[in-house]
Amino acid sequence: MMDFSAILPALPGLWDGMLLTLQLMVMGVLGGVILGTALAMLRLSHNKWLANAAATYVNYFRSIPLLLVITWFYFAVPFILRWITGEDTPIGAFSSCLVAFIMFEAAYFCEIVRAGIQAIAKGQMGAAQALGMNYPQSMRLIILPQAFRKMTPLLLQQSIILFQDTSLVYTVGLMDFLNASRSRGDIIGQSHEFLIFAGLVYFTVSFAASLLVKHLQRRLAV
Repeated sequence: MMDFSAILPALPGLWDGMLLTLQLMVMGVLGGVILGTALAMLRLSHNKWLANAAATYVNYFRSIPLLLVITWFYFAVPFILRWITGEDTPIGAFSSCLVAFIMFEAAYFCEIVRAGIQAIAKGQMGAAQALGMNYPQSMRLIILPQAFRKMTPLLLQQSIILFQDTSLVYTVGLMDFLNASRSRGDIIGQSHEFLIFAGLVYFTVSFAASLLVKHLQRRLAV
């Protein structure tokens, strides 16, 4: 017989884990969108070297598992920094995971942003240039605002995926929500109850966010 009574007293500790999960997700999304937008601009560049370099980045990170990226940054980056600087430069588990999320998600956000930009009618750019705007001004003031409006549901959907993927930080010892739930359950001998509770929380948050995405899709379609 399962007993979920121990979950309520453990909520403060679990909430700390959820805050870390949300912090990683929000910062990873913001950094990923910024880097992904820059990569999208490079992919759309008429300079073949820049376009090919961005395409190589995107194809590489979309071809390897996120778990590998997390462990690589956690173990390899301090080694590389020590080789460059000659000193130990620990970046910590949180920072390594954040950098891994940003660089990994940027590859996916890049494709979303690129598709959003290409969905804007070419006449918009011509109209902006007719008003005397240069290319950066046209993109910043005319094209990107319209593109981001169209791709908001896709950006949110990818953010939901990142929210779920943050559970992979257990590999480097970060106490995110899932790891905090698992550890608490192991300590008091109720691992099944705490893992079931964690699963319900992830499902509730992801399902609610998915409903929001569908609502936005209907509104933007109108």
